[in-house]
Amino acid sequence: MRLHKLGKIFDPMDHDLVSGGVGFAQSPQVLLLEDRIRIYFSTRTRDASGKFLSHIAFVDFDRTLKNVLDVSRHEVIQLGALGTFDEHGIFPLSPFQDGLSIHAYTTGWSRRVSVSVETAVGYVRSDDGGRTFSKPLGAGPILTPVPDEPFLVGDAFVRRFEDALHMWYIFGIAWKANEQSIEAERVYKIGHGTSADGVVWRREAGVPIIADALGPDECQALPTVIRFDGAYHMFFCFREAFGFRTGAGRGYRIGHAVSVDLQHWCRDDTTFLPGSGSEWDSDMQCYPHAFILDGKALLLYNGNEFGRYGFGLAEIVA
Repeated sequence: MRLHKLGKIFDPMDHDLVSGGVGFAQSPQVLLLEDRIRIYFSTRTRDASGKFLSHIAFVDFDRTLKNVLDVSRHEVIQLGALGTFDEHGIFPLSPFQDGLSIHAYTTGWSRRVSVSVETAVGYVRSDDGGRTFSKPLGAGPILTPVPDEPFLVGDAFVRRFEDALHMWYIFGIAWKANEQSIEAERVYKIGHGTSADGVVWRREAGVPIIADALGPDECQALPTVIRFDGAYHMFFCFREAFGFRTGAGRGYRIGHAVSVDLQHWCRDDTTFLPGSGSEWDSDMQCYPHAFILDGKALLLYNGNEFGRYGFGLAEIVA
Protein backbone atom coordinates (compact mmCIF):
# COMPACT_ATOMS: atom_id res chain seq x y z
CA MET A 1 0.00 0.00 0.00
CA ARG A 2 1.06 3.58 -0.68
CA LEU A 3 -0.42 6.90 0.38
CA HIS A 4 -0.77 9.62 -2.23
CA LYS A 5 -1.07 12.96 -0.45
CA LEU A 6 -3.83 15.26 -1.72
CA GLY A 7 -3.07 18.20 0.58
CA LYS A 8 -4.64 19.94 3.56
CA ILE A 9 -8.42 20.31 3.25
CA PHE A 10 -9.38 22.01 6.52
CA ASP A 11 -7.76 24.65 8.73
CA PRO A 12 -9.59 25.46 11.99
CA MET A 13 -8.18 28.98 12.02
CA ASP A 14 -10.29 29.78 8.95
CA HIS A 15 -13.54 29.11 10.83
CA ASP A 16 -15.32 30.31 13.97
CA LEU A 17 -15.84 26.93 15.67
CA VAL A 18 -16.63 27.37 19.35
CA SER A 19 -16.70 30.38 21.63
CA GLY A 20 -13.21 31.00 22.96
CA GLY A 21 -11.65 28.46 20.62
CA VAL A 22 -7.88 28.38 20.18
CA GLY A 23 -7.61 26.27 17.03
CA PHE A 24 -6.87 22.57 16.56
CA ALA A 25 -8.88 20.09 14.48
CA GLN A 26 -7.59 16.81 15.90
CA SER A 27 -8.51 13.27 14.93
CA PRO A 28 -10.82 13.81 11.92
CA GLN A 29 -13.45 11.04 11.70
CA VAL A 30 -15.95 10.54 8.86
CA LEU A 31 -19.70 9.99 8.89
CA LEU A 32 -21.08 9.38 5.38
CA LEU A 33 -24.47 11.06 5.02
CA GLU A 34 -26.77 11.04 1.99
CA ASP A 35 -26.05 14.59 0.90
CA ARG A 36 -22.68 15.33 2.49
CA ILE A 37 -19.53 14.05 4.15
CA ARG A 38 -19.46 15.01 7.81
CA ILE A 39 -16.08 15.03 9.53
CA TYR A 40 -15.98 15.21 13.32
CA PHE A 41 -12.86 16.42 15.10
CA SER A 42 -11.69 17.66 18.47
CA THR A 43 -11.01 21.36 18.90
CA ARG A 44 -9.86 23.28 21.97
CA THR A 45 -10.80 26.09 24.33
CA ARG A 46 -9.21 27.19 27.61
CA ASP A 47 -10.76 27.05 31.05
CA ALA A 48 -10.61 29.83 33.65
CA SER A 49 -7.11 28.73 34.69
CA GLY A 50 -5.82 28.77 31.10
CA LYS A 51 -5.69 24.98 30.70
CA PHE A 52 -6.99 23.26 27.58
CA LEU A 53 -10.43 21.69 27.24
CA SER A 54 -11.27 19.46 24.25
CA HIS A 55 -14.63 19.85 22.49
CA ILE A 56 -16.16 17.96 19.56
CA ALA A 57 -17.03 19.91 16.41
CA PHE A 58 -17.69 18.98 12.78
CA VAL A 59 -17.35 20.26 9.24
CA ASP A 60 -19.57 19.18 6.35
CA PHE A 61 -18.08 18.74 2.86
CA ASP A 62 -19.63 17.86 -0.47
CA ARG A 63 -18.68 14.46 -1.92
CA THR A 64 -15.60 15.91 -3.63
CA LEU A 65 -14.17 16.84 -0.21
CA LYS A 66 -13.22 20.18 -1.74
CA ASN A 67 -16.14 22.41 -0.79
CA VAL A 68 -17.21 23.19 2.79
CA LEU A 69 -21.00 23.19 3.21
CA ASP A 70 -21.29 23.88 6.93
CA VAL A 71 -19.31 24.09 10.16
CA SER A 72 -20.80 23.36 13.59
CA ARG A 73 -21.07 26.35 15.88
CA HIS A 74 -23.13 24.63 18.55
CA GLU A 75 -22.25 22.17 21.30
CA VAL A 76 -22.12 18.71 19.69
CA ILE A 77 -21.62 16.82 23.00
CA GLN A 78 -21.64 18.22 26.51
CA LEU A 79 -18.49 17.67 28.50
CA GLY A 80 -18.89 15.67 31.69
CA ALA A 81 -19.84 17.06 35.08
CA LEU A 82 -17.41 17.61 37.92
CA GLY A 83 -15.45 14.45 38.67
CA THR A 84 -16.60 12.43 35.62
CA PHE A 85 -14.27 10.70 33.18
CA ASP A 86 -14.82 13.31 30.43
CA GLU A 87 -14.84 16.41 32.63
CA HIS A 88 -11.94 18.08 30.80
CA GLY A 89 -12.48 16.93 27.26
CA ILE A 90 -13.46 14.46 24.57
CA PHE A 91 -10.72 13.45 22.13
CA PRO A 92 -11.42 11.71 19.88
CA LEU A 93 -14.99 10.88 18.85
CA SER A 94 -15.45 7.94 16.49
CA PRO A 95 -18.89 7.75 14.77
CA PHE A 96 -20.45 4.46 13.77
CA GLN A 97 -23.64 4.11 11.73
CA ASP A 98 -25.46 0.80 12.08
CA GLY A 99 -28.69 0.78 10.09
CA LEU A 100 -30.59 3.98 10.81
CA SER A 101 -28.89 4.62 14.13
CA ILE A 102 -25.86 6.87 14.60
CA HIS A 103 -23.65 5.85 17.49
CA ALA A 104 -20.27 7.15 18.53
CA TYR A 105 -17.48 6.16 20.88
CA THR A 106 -15.70 8.87 22.79
CA THR A 107 -12.42 9.08 24.59
CA GLY A 108 -13.11 11.16 27.65
CA TRP A 109 -10.19 12.56 29.58
CA SER A 110 -9.69 14.15 32.97
CA ARG A 111 -6.66 15.63 34.69
CA ARG A 112 -4.71 13.76 37.34
CA VAL A 113 -2.19 14.84 39.99
CA SER A 114 0.63 12.27 39.87
CA VAL A 115 0.39 12.00 36.08
CA SER A 116 -1.13 14.36 33.55
CA VAL A 117 -4.27 12.54 32.44
CA GLU A 118 -6.56 9.51 32.65
CA THR A 119 -8.89 8.29 29.90
CA ALA A 120 -11.80 5.91 29.31
CA VAL A 121 -14.22 5.12 26.49
CA GLY A 122 -17.76 6.47 26.49
CA TYR A 123 -20.81 5.76 24.34
CA VAL A 124 -23.06 8.44 22.84
CA ARG A 125 -25.97 8.39 20.39
CA SER A 126 -27.48 10.93 17.99
CA ASP A 127 -31.21 11.28 17.32
CA ASP A 128 -30.90 14.28 14.99
CA GLY A 129 -28.78 12.97 12.14
CA GLY A 130 -25.45 13.48 13.84
CA ARG A 131 -25.71 17.16 14.72
CA THR A 132 -25.71 16.51 18.46
CA PHE A 133 -25.11 13.49 20.69
CA SER A 134 -26.40 12.52 24.13
CA LYS A 135 -25.35 9.92 26.70
CA PRO A 136 -28.28 7.48 26.88
CA LEU A 137 -26.50 5.09 29.25
CA GLY A 138 -25.59 7.77 31.77
CA ALA A 139 -22.55 9.82 32.69
CA GLY A 140 -20.02 7.01 33.06
CA PRO A 141 -17.80 5.17 30.56
CA ILE A 142 -18.41 1.76 28.98
CA LEU A 143 -14.74 0.73 28.70
CA THR A 144 -12.46 1.41 31.63
CA PRO A 145 -9.15 0.21 33.06
CA VAL A 146 -9.05 -3.41 34.23
CA PRO A 147 -6.28 -5.38 35.99
CA ASP A 148 -4.40 -6.16 32.74
CA GLU A 149 -5.04 -2.66 31.32
CA PRO A 150 -4.64 -0.43 34.37
CA PHE A 151 -4.91 3.01 32.73
CA LEU A 152 -5.34 5.07 29.56
CA VAL A 153 -8.06 3.11 27.76
CA GLY A 154 -9.21 5.09 24.71
CA ASP A 155 -9.17 5.72 20.94
CA ALA A 156 -11.98 3.23 20.32
CA PHE A 157 -12.76 2.53 16.66
CA VAL A 158 -15.79 0.26 16.01
CA ARG A 159 -16.96 -1.41 12.80
CA ARG A 160 -19.11 -4.38 11.87
CA PHE A 161 -17.12 -7.00 9.96
CA GLU A 162 -18.25 -10.55 9.21
CA ASP A 163 -21.44 -10.28 11.30
CA ALA A 164 -19.63 -9.11 14.44
CA LEU A 165 -18.83 -5.77 16.03
CA HIS A 166 -15.09 -5.23 16.41
CA MET A 167 -13.37 -2.56 18.47
CA TRP A 168 -9.75 -1.55 18.14
CA TYR A 169 -8.55 0.72 20.92
CA ILE A 170 -5.46 1.65 22.92
CA PHE A 171 -4.45 0.83 26.48
CA GLY A 172 -1.59 2.12 28.62
CA ILE A 173 1.17 -0.19 29.76
CA ALA A 174 3.39 2.27 31.66
CA TRP A 175 4.04 5.82 32.81
CA LYS A 176 7.76 6.57 32.55
CA ALA A 177 10.08 9.49 33.20
CA ASN A 178 13.65 10.27 32.13
CA GLU A 179 15.98 13.22 31.77
CA GLN A 180 14.24 14.32 28.53
CA SER A 181 10.86 14.87 30.20
CA ILE A 182 9.65 17.31 32.83
CA GLU A 183 6.83 14.96 33.78
CA ALA A 184 6.07 11.28 33.23
CA GLU A 185 5.19 10.22 29.69
CA ARG A 186 2.77 7.45 28.78
CA VAL A 187 3.36 4.28 26.75
CA TYR A 188 0.35 2.66 25.08
CA LYS A 189 -0.46 -0.15 22.64
CA ILE A 190 -3.34 -1.22 20.38
CA GLY A 191 -5.81 -3.84 21.61
CA HIS A 192 -8.94 -5.56 20.26
CA GLY A 193 -12.39 -6.58 21.46
CA THR A 194 -15.74 -7.83 20.16
CA SER A 195 -19.36 -7.21 21.12
CA ALA A 196 -22.88 -8.35 20.31
CA ASP A 197 -24.59 -5.08 21.25
CA GLY A 198 -21.89 -2.38 21.01
CA VAL A 199 -22.05 -1.67 24.76
CA VAL A 200 -20.70 -4.77 26.53
CA TRP A 201 -17.28 -5.68 25.13
CA ARG A 202 -15.22 -8.85 25.39
CA ARG A 203 -11.63 -7.70 25.04
CA GLU A 204 -8.33 -9.51 24.84
CA ALA A 205 -7.12 -7.48 27.81
CA GLY A 206 -3.44 -6.61 27.98
CA VAL A 207 -2.56 -8.20 24.63
CA PRO A 208 -0.97 -5.81 22.08
CA ILE A 209 -1.89 -6.86 18.54
CA ILE A 210 0.64 -4.75 16.57
CA ALA A 211 4.37 -5.46 16.72
CA ASP A 212 6.68 -2.66 17.84
CA ALA A 213 8.96 -0.99 15.30
CA LEU A 214 10.72 1.42 17.69
CA GLY A 215 11.23 -0.91 20.62
CA PRO A 216 9.13 -1.72 23.71
CA ASP A 217 8.47 1.95 24.55
CA GLU A 218 6.87 2.70 21.19
CA CYS A 219 3.53 4.48 21.57
CA GLN A 220 0.75 3.41 19.19
CA ALA A 221 -2.46 5.41 18.82
CA LEU A 222 -5.74 5.83 16.97
CA PRO A 223 -6.25 2.57 15.02
CA THR A 224 -8.64 2.64 12.04
CA VAL A 225 -9.56 -0.38 9.90
CA ILE A 226 -11.02 -0.80 6.40
CA ARG A 227 -11.55 -3.76 4.09
CA PHE A 228 -9.86 -2.98 0.78
CA ASP A 229 -8.14 -4.87 -2.03
CA GLY A 230 -9.07 -8.27 -0.59
CA ALA A 231 -7.75 -7.75 2.95
CA TYR A 232 -8.22 -5.75 6.14
CA HIS A 233 -5.95 -2.77 6.52
CA MET A 234 -5.20 -0.97 9.77
CA PHE A 235 -3.72 2.51 9.87
CA PHE A 236 -2.51 4.02 13.12
CA CYS A 237 0.13 6.47 14.33
CA PHE A 238 3.21 5.72 16.39
CA ARG A 239 6.02 7.67 18.04
CA GLU A 240 8.87 7.58 20.50
CA ALA A 241 7.94 7.78 24.18
CA PHE A 242 10.25 10.74 24.88
CA GLY A 243 11.25 13.86 22.95
CA PHE A 244 8.31 13.52 20.59
CA ARG A 245 7.09 17.10 20.96
CA THR A 246 10.23 18.78 19.66
CA GLY A 247 12.75 16.10 18.69
CA ALA A 248 13.26 15.69 14.92
CA GLY A 249 12.06 12.29 13.76
CA ARG A 250 10.63 11.35 17.17
CA GLY A 251 7.07 12.57 16.64
CA TYR A 252 4.06 10.72 15.28
CA ARG A 253 4.13 9.08 11.86
CA ILE A 254 1.63 6.85 10.08
CA GLY A 255 1.84 3.07 10.51
CA HIS A 256 0.13 0.30 8.56
CA ALA A 257 -0.69 -3.36 9.17
CA VAL A 258 -2.63 -5.93 7.13
CA SER A 259 -4.75 -8.94 8.11
CA VAL A 260 -6.84 -11.55 6.36
CA ASP A 261 -8.68 -12.78 9.48
CA LEU A 262 -8.96 -9.72 11.80
CA GLN A 263 -6.83 -11.61 14.34
CA HIS A 264 -3.27 -11.70 13.05
CA TRP A 265 -1.70 -8.47 11.79
CA CYS A 266 1.44 -8.12 9.67
CA ARG A 267 3.01 -4.69 10.09
CA ASP A 268 4.22 -2.75 7.03
CA ASP A 269 5.08 0.91 7.55
CA THR A 270 5.86 1.77 3.92
CA THR A 271 2.82 4.09 4.12
CA PHE A 272 4.87 6.75 5.93
CA LEU A 273 3.99 10.23 4.65
CA PRO A 274 7.24 12.18 4.32
CA GLY A 275 7.08 15.96 4.52
CA SER A 276 9.55 18.58 3.41
CA GLY A 277 10.37 22.24 3.86
CA SER A 278 7.72 24.27 5.66
CA GLU A 279 4.75 22.08 4.83
CA TRP A 280 1.95 21.81 7.38
CA ASP A 281 2.80 18.12 7.93
CA SER A 282 6.57 18.23 7.55
CA ASP A 283 7.40 17.26 11.14
CA MET A 284 4.48 15.04 12.11
CA GLN A 285 1.70 12.94 10.60
CA CYS A 286 -0.79 11.64 13.14
CA TYR A 287 -4.36 10.61 14.02
CA PRO A 288 -5.31 8.80 10.79
CA HIS A 289 -8.83 7.81 9.78
CA ALA A 290 -9.44 5.49 6.81
CA PHE A 291 -12.71 5.22 4.88
CA ILE A 292 -14.14 4.17 1.51
CA LEU A 293 -15.80 6.79 -0.70
CA ASP A 294 -17.14 6.00 -4.18
CA GLY A 295 -14.85 2.98 -4.45
CA LYS A 296 -11.72 4.83 -3.36
CA ALA A 297 -9.83 4.19 -0.12
CA LEU A 298 -9.01 7.51 1.54
CA LEU A 299 -7.18 8.61 4.66
CA LEU A 300 -7.64 11.75 6.74
CA TYR A 301 -4.77 12.72 9.03
CA ASN A 302 -3.35 15.57 11.10
CA GLY A 303 0.02 17.24 10.70
CA ASN A 304 2.41 19.32 12.78
CA GLU A 305 1.72 20.08 16.45
CA PHE A 306 -0.90 17.36 16.85
CA GLY A 307 -3.48 18.93 14.51
CA ARG A 308 -3.14 22.59 15.47
CA TYR A 309 -3.27 23.53 11.79
CA GLY A 310 -6.02 21.19 10.64
CA PHE A 311 -6.15 17.99 8.64
CA GLY A 312 -5.36 16.71 5.19
CA LEU A 313 -6.38 13.94 2.82
CA ALA A 314 -4.49 11.11 1.15
CA GLU A 315 -5.58 8.38 -1.24
CA ILE A 316 -4.65 4.81 -0.35
CA VAL A 317 -3.26 3.15 -3.47
CA ALA A 318 -2.80 -0.62 -3.78
